[in-house]
Amino acid sequence: MTGREAGGDAELKKELDATLHARRELGDEYESALVDSFLEKVEQRLDGAVDRRVRRQLAEQQMVVARGARSPQGTDSWGERFGFGIVSLVLAVPLSAIGGGIAHLPGLLVAWVGIVGVNAVQAARVSPGLFGRRHREKPDWDD
Repeated sequence: MTGREAGGDAELKKELDATLHARRELGDEYESALVDSFLEKVEQRLDGAVDRRVRRQLAEQQMVVARGARSPQGTDSWGERFGFGIVSLVLAVPLSAIGGGIAHLPGLLVAWVGIVGVNAVQAARVSPGLFGRRHREKPDWDD
């Protein structure tokens, strides 16, 4: 329990004591109004506590998103991989034709080794764990 919650509990206890004391003095005819007033104060405290928690969680999520956007691992997107694959296949056609036309089978093999190499480097950059270099991140529940 935080200091703010402990202070809130003490204030609520004082409010409850004051409400009960007022009920004893004013009688049964004011009981409904006194209970409604006390419940309204409890509701305001709960709303304030919920608002603080929501703001704190939103701030924490924004920090996580901001840190993720700056990290190199945050660049792993399906669109980037797909686009790079399409571009490399489009460029593979003229490279194959040039390599095969000039040096026949060895030229074709050199062109495709280059295409596969460029795609492997891109895949390793975008997905670091793809080639066995898996990194372990600290789990969220170990806070």
